[in-house]
Amino acid sequence: MLFYVAIFIIFNFTRINAVSDMSDETCETLPSEIHLTKEEYDELGRLQRTCNGEIAVNKCEGSCKSQVQPSVITPTGFLKECYCCRESFLRERIVTLTHCYDPDGVRLTGEGNNALDVKLREPAECKCFKCGDFSR
Repeated sequence: MLFYVAIFIIFNFTRINAVSDMSDETCETLPSEIHLTKEEYDELGRLQRTCNGEIAVNKCEGSCKSQVQPSVITPTGFLKECYCCRESFLRERIVTLTHCYDPDGVRLTGEGNNALDVKLREPAECKCFKCGDFSR
């Protein structure tokens, strides 16, 4: 009986602390910059041009509260709840790469060849999700 009382006290203490610490989550949508390279090939698979550039994009970064608590129901004796910071909504946009080169590495300056539009998806909003939950 004393053992069950101890588990009950630990369980309730853990739950109270987990609920009060949820404000410590720091999952945010932050600006970032990446170097993007895109290659174009013709119908025979030959490289036509390579374009690259530094692109400003959003990223998800931060921490989310996870917890492990005793459980008499689970086989391991512990109930684990893991949360991860990731995108809740993706925005599609087109970015322009302005440094283009032919297969020999010579920079392309002619109209129509000196830039390349690339479609990408980036996080518009980030929040904490249960780990492994991809059903959003």
